Amino acid sequence: MGSATGPQPQFPSGADYAEALQHTQLCFRHPELKGARPELTKLGLPRAISGAFASVFSLTSTSSGRRYAIKCFTRHVPDQERRYEAISSRLARLNPAELSQPWNLGFEYLPDAISVGRDRYPVLKMEWVEAITLSSWLEDNHTDRFAVDRLADRFEALTRDLAAHEIAHGDLQHGNLLVASDDTLRLVDYDGMYVPALAGMGGTERGHRNYQSPLRGNDDFGAALDRFSAWVIFLSLKAIASDPALWNRLHEPSGEFLLLTEDDFKNPGSSTRLQTLLAHPDRTVSGLADQVRSLVFQPLDVLPPLASAVPEQRTAATTTSTVSARGTTAAPGAGGLPGWMIGHVPPPVTPTPTTPSVTSPDGFHTRTPLDVTAAALWPLMLAATVLLVVVGLSMPPIGPGVPVFAAAALTAFARSRREELRQSRAVLAKLTNELAQLDDPVKAAEKLRKDRAKFDAAEAKRAAAYPRAQDKLTAQYHAELKEAEKRKVRKQRDMDKKIDGLSEELRRALAKALTDKQSAYVRDQLGRRLIAQDPPHGIGPKLAARLAAAGIRTAADFTGYRSVRNTHYNSTGAVLVLSSGRGIDVHGIGEAKAIALDAWRKHLVASAEARQPTALSVSERQSIEQGIAHRRAQLTAQRKAVESETDVLRVKARKRLEDGQERLARENTLAGDRARQQRQEFSRRTVALQQNSALHGTLSASVEAARLRQRGLSFARYLRFLYIGR
Repeated sequence: MGSATGPQPQFPSGADYAEALQHTQLCFRHPELKGARPELTKLGLPRAISGAFASVFSLTSTSSGRRYAIKCFTRHVPDQERRYEAISSRLARLNPAELSQPWNLGFEYLPDAISVGRDRYPVLKMEWVEAITLSSWLEDNHTDRFAVDRLADRFEALTRDLAAHEIAHGDLQHGNLLVASDDTLRLVDYDGMYVPALAGMGGTERGHRNYQSPLRGNDDFGAALDRFSAWVIFLSLKAIASDPALWNRLHEPSGEFLLLTEDDFKNPGSSTRLQTLLAHPDRTVSGLADQVRSLVFQPLDVLPPLASAVPEQRTAATTTSTVSARGTTAAPGAGGLPGWMIGHVPPPVTPTPTTPSVTSPDGFHTRTPLDVTAAALWPLMLAATVLLVVVGLSMPPIGPGVPVFAAAALTAFARSRREELRQSRAVLAKLTNELAQLDDPVKAAEKLRKDRAKFDAAEAKRAAAYPRAQDKLTAQYHAELKEAEKRKVRKQRDMDKKIDGLSEELRRALAKALTDKQSAYVRDQLGRRLIAQDPPHGIGPKLAARLAAAGIRTAADFTGYRSVRNTHYNSTGAVLVLSSGRGIDVHGIGEAKAIALDAWRKHLVASAEARQPTALSVSERQSIEQGIAHRRAQLTAQRKAVESETDVLRVKARKRLEDGQERLARENTLAGDRARQQRQEFSRRTVALQQNSALHGTLSASVEAARLRQRGLSFARYLRFLYIGR
């Protein structure tokens, strides 16, 4: 591919790659890419996503069925292979369990992978991810403040991952940040990525101008590359989460930015967008905007990393960190916030578990007169029972136990009148009723799992059906083209045969015309020789008159004779054959005279044929040739019309293909929207399930505690309360 000091090699254009990818069976050697099926445009060409120095194509492997993003380079990148090997090696060592989300995608650098013309060029084979760009996601979800705020936290967590592993992407922007179906982020386009193994090398790009510091230069290449763009993106997400109207107010449709542009960084004092954020009533938004404004004129290597300036939401520990080049530090007790953020960001709210507003009594308190009576009654009743037993008296039907039973009955009545017991029962009944109204978390979780599994299966089926439907449309289109071509070839072959046969047709027409002309001449000469004027031998005036009466006046009126057997006279006669082929019997004309007539006629025919014309006249020949030429012109026009008819069939087939593709794309988009809504519903149900599970656990614990307290109000505990007061 050329040396570092020699002239830079020329790479194909995106159009050249698209042309080569129409025949993946020929242009690739890689077993998974050879014969792969590219995603096509409406014109049937491989669809390209073009960048600064590469075009990306979507290919589905026919061998593995997996979909890949294939990056084809259109510009020379110094030490390209070394860079990708270092990046691939570093990303491969990342432990997925230590990452906040699966943001990194696997890729493979393939040197000499694709053939374009007579040369071979490298490609980058990357995992395909079903996701949408950050700007597209915000277009659809900017009104969901909770979702946007959650995405902002996930973006901040992604920057923590990068900083923790000394990795910089180099071009953090809306097009390289994809949002997956579960609202987690994916990072794509690793061309300008920095990893420690590339330390000391220069950068290959300067990143998207609407996300980079005005001071970023070509020599900036290190772990601090993403710091400015991270602050810009985090500010945009937090601002939209706080005030969704900012999206439509500051963002432009199809704009290559979120809320701020390059001009806002170069001229912050006159920036309307930045001033809007600085003056926002939400102190988080205005504080972040003030931070971005303070960073625009500072070198990249002194900018504070977003990861160290924003406290982690997952821990309650407080940290103190340097946050800006001005040396501002977090104040004690500020929960890890930098000094400039103190007072701008409200303290995190720690959710408190739901607890019952009413608790049941944990024992009896304050004896009543009825309690005192019950307490005084027991000694008397026990004494009476002992006395009855001693004197031997009995009181049917229970006997001496009657006083004890009476004391027990009065005690039970006194206990039932206690307010603590009534409150305990009421609280337990209330908690039990509230618990019964909640869905069983286990059953709800199982139902959610089944619904999600069913949805995932349907989505997988839909995702697999979409390319099959596209392939079916394409196959139908090619079948229609093939049938139209066969029809054209068949008709043109028939036309060509007819055109090629015109020469023979001309020859036959000329020969027939000459034959007809000669026959007409002979008939004319025969018609001029009257039998009465030049009778053959043996034919007198009477026989000539009889022949004339029978319609035979000239040599042209008959063609010969036929012998007939006269059974009446046992002799042979003859009938003359007219030009129409009918035979007539003329009285007096026997076989001998018929022979004489036939010989006379043959003599005349031979004489006429000796004088007949041997060629057509110029006018006669031109008339025939003009007819054949007209016929040739008609056939040629018909042949051209077949090509035009075939073009019409091709256009109709293309229109059906495009209509079908548009219909499929529309249906797939609608299905994707429904799927996205369903995923949001699953997320909502998951959150509700978590809340329900927490509440269910709290209520279950409260019910159990209420039951324990109620057991503390037992009959035995009441007796104990009567005498010792607790």
